[in-house]
Amino acid sequence: MGSAAAATSPPESPWASPPQAVLSALGTGAAGLRTDEVAERVAAVGPNRLATVRRDPLWKRVLVHFDDILIEILLVAALLKAFLGDWVDVTVILAVAVINAGVGFVQEGRAEKALEGIRRMLSASAQVRRDDAWTEIPADGVVPGDLLRVSSGDRVPADVRLLRATNLRVDESALTGESVPATKRVDAVAADAGVGDRTSMLFSGTLVAAGQGVGVVTATGRSTELGRIQTLIADVQSLETPLTRRLDRFGRILAVVIVAMAVLMVAVGWFVHGFGVDELVSASIGFAVAAIPEGLPALVTITLALGVQQMARRRAITRKLPAVETLGSVTTICSDKTGTLTRNEMTARTVRTAARSFLVSGAGYAPHGIVELSPDHGGRPADPAADPDLVAVAEVMMLCNDARIVRDGATDDGWALVGEPTEGALRTLGHKTGVDHAGWRRVDLVPFESDTKFMVTLDEDPAGGLHVHLKGAPDHVLDRCATQVGADGAPAPLDRAFWDAQIEELGAQGLRVLAAARSDAPEGAAEVDVPDVDGGLELCGLVGIVDPPRPEAVDAIARCRDAGVQVTMITGDHAGTALAVAREMGIHGGPVRSDTVLSDTVLTGAELEAMSADELSAVVQDVHVYARTSPEHKIRIVQALQSHGEVVAMTGDGVNDAPALTQADVGVAMGIKGTEATKEAADVVLADDNFATIERAVEEGRRIYDNIRKSVLFLLPTNGAESLVMLVAVLFGLALPLEPVQVLWINLITAITLTLALAYEPAEQDIMARPPRPADAPILDGVLMRRIVLVSLLIGGATLFVFYRARAAGVPVAEAQTTAVTMLALGQLAYLFNCRLLDRSSLTFDVLRGNPAVWISVTVLLVLQAGFVYAPFMHTWFGSAPLGPSEWASAAALSGVVFLLVEGAKAWGRAHGRGSAAPRRALARSMS
Repeated sequence: MGSAAAATSPPESPWASPPQAVLSALGTGAAGLRTDEVAERVAAVGPNRLATVRRDPLWKRVLVHFDDILIEILLVAALLKAFLGDWVDVTVILAVAVINAGVGFVQEGRAEKALEGIRRMLSASAQVRRDDAWTEIPADGVVPGDLLRVSSGDRVPADVRLLRATNLRVDESALTGESVPATKRVDAVAADAGVGDRTSMLFSGTLVAAGQGVGVVTATGRSTELGRIQTLIADVQSLETPLTRRLDRFGRILAVVIVAMAVLMVAVGWFVHGFGVDELVSASIGFAVAAIPEGLPALVTITLALGVQQMARRRAITRKLPAVETLGSVTTICSDKTGTLTRNEMTARTVRTAARSFLVSGAGYAPHGIVELSPDHGGRPADPAADPDLVAVAEVMMLCNDARIVRDGATDDGWALVGEPTEGALRTLGHKTGVDHAGWRRVDLVPFESDTKFMVTLDEDPAGGLHVHLKGAPDHVLDRCATQVGADGAPAPLDRAFWDAQIEELGAQGLRVLAAARSDAPEGAAEVDVPDVDGGLELCGLVGIVDPPRPEAVDAIARCRDAGVQVTMITGDHAGTALAVAREMGIHGGPVRSDTVLSDTVLTGAELEAMSADELSAVVQDVHVYARTSPEHKIRIVQALQSHGEVVAMTGDGVNDAPALTQADVGVAMGIKGTEATKEAADVVLADDNFATIERAVEEGRRIYDNIRKSVLFLLPTNGAESLVMLVAVLFGLALPLEPVQVLWINLITAITLTLALAYEPAEQDIMARPPRPADAPILDGVLMRRIVLVSLLIGGATLFVFYRARAAGVPVAEAQTTAVTMLALGQLAYLFNCRLLDRSSLTFDVLRGNPAVWISVTVLLVLQAGFVYAPFMHTWFGSAPLGPSEWASAAALSGVVFLLVEGAKAWGRAHGRGSAAPRRALARSMS
């Protein structure tokens, strides 16, 4: 034997190699590995564990949240204030910066938790053969080359090439998305087979549903399929949200403007007016603090947090705040099929007999629904007395069956399945048909085998007669039949061509087809075996089974289409099933414009594998159904869509979906049937696993974005008015109307009171009738930016007026500044009602109704401002002073004038067709 490293290298595609070739490559014999060999292999490849997350040090994770240009300017301002000894100003400024960083720090750690969720999927122990004896060891001690055995209920601890398999079926849904346990066999498969088609392999983290198997370990730890997915998650780079990108760009532009204007102020103050250094520094800091919308991070965070609460009420739990806003700009939803678009409950949809076709209503395992003849055969409800051919099919499917349907109050419909989904669907069909299997007794059984693809039972009827019942794959069942059940229940010669056509037709509809057959058994028979059913059986008919679509998901997809949001289905199921479900769901698109795609409507993983990134990008906006996909395929699809500027939401429930969820702009996990790894990787978790909830979340995201837009429109004139006041005072050599700490006061109280009220505004009526906003669209368009300038001039001018009028009348500086601050507060209060209706006139009673939070916020603002004016400790902290009724009255009157002038500007805009929905102008690009 060679070195340990050489002996631990399996063939490149072990699923495509014969078992003996894999054993030879791994240096393993029938006795398993020796103890000394195990030690060498552990030293060569390491323990069977997934990688742990390397975290940045705490100081680095904290400091990264101060990496914002506007926050950095505030910190510089605080440092300068510290040199001047203004410690109250320093404390207030630092408090704003620390609160903003604290919110970001609390939200971090998503990718790390996703990787931890995958590690929890690994098995705790394993049964391996070493030194010619079977022994149980901790799973992290498994090495490549170990002989390993599994049985029903075991979690597979590593990737394994099967050597023997007996009735082995494995639940790989977390890895492949398949809704039915995969049947495993020893035979090699094609080297280019996808993960879901590698039937000769067992994969780490999957669960054995039935049977037993023995195999040789081919990969452990990070080399397994599960480990590869973990690596994909770790390699995915987090994307900025559309809102984050716009705010970052706005911050950079605003920072340049602030610095330039501050330099201009210093130059004018020094060279023109001869101001001292302390006075110039204070004025410059005051201008910077006035111009910086430091309330903006808090505004966005609080608005998004309120949106999280609203979405939670609609069954969508948001794990990351920016995802709320991003949902509102989604242009494509890539959805898993099983459990999201469908119920993940197999249901019999149709029964075909030699003479008739029957349709079955109802969904899931609840025995509710009816069986009726198809419209071509009369459309009447089925009757056991009149339809013996139907009874024959249902009876076989119920008796040749190990599943049970039981009452369960924990489920939505009050019923639950005990057993495999396919058999549950057949059991429920029997109940709907009215077949009574009481009094029957099972005598013997031949379980389903991957080689035979059928199950056989020997059953005794209530009268003591013995019967053989068989169900399984149609072609295998047909090969054993000589006759078929006629419409009257009597046997007739088998029409093989007819049945082959029926099988093809049902398969084209995406149905999983099973056949039922029967025969009488000799009196006194006590057992049945495969040779007993090699021929002479009577075919009863076919049953078509499907995982039915959620009715509410069909409606939700239609609403998404109306809203301009494309739904794309990505599944591990076969192409025929995927396409049939997509058609029923209403998922469709235009023709594919590429010779690379082998199908006009569905793209398989194998076809996608053969495409380059450019070829996929060329067709990705036309293909809306993908089948037999791997985790890498899902990431490629998401990346291809993002290359076109699409904002992508990706849904999923299995660990195979986690990398794509991390790559997507919004990752959406299933809360009920999703794995922990998927939930940790996601931005949003659906409490009900329902696609309709995603559609409602998109609607809520749009409402939240609208409200952020209104809030920004309301907030910016505060900073515009304050910076105008400071700029005018310095440029003209006048006394400062506001101190920097007073500027911070008015910014914060308006941001956390009046601005917050707009977060509760209800959705516009046409919110899901408009297309998604472009990814590069500005938050505010040209019309609204001009409105901000106008309001800034109005409120700023009114503030300058009341301050200098008071100073001219001999009022002390503290009182005059308090009047100016009050003017700013009341001016913003009046402007709030302008913002509630962006284009419509606010001179209506509607502006006073529909949002109780407005009046709560107005009350809180007035109380806080009264405290600023009259509380002695506020006088100490902020340099304020008490005011008389006349100062309040003049500020209130000027605020009313501001309100009326803004309404006049809105009316002029409506008259000239320049509402806020007009095309964006270059003036607004600073917010894009």
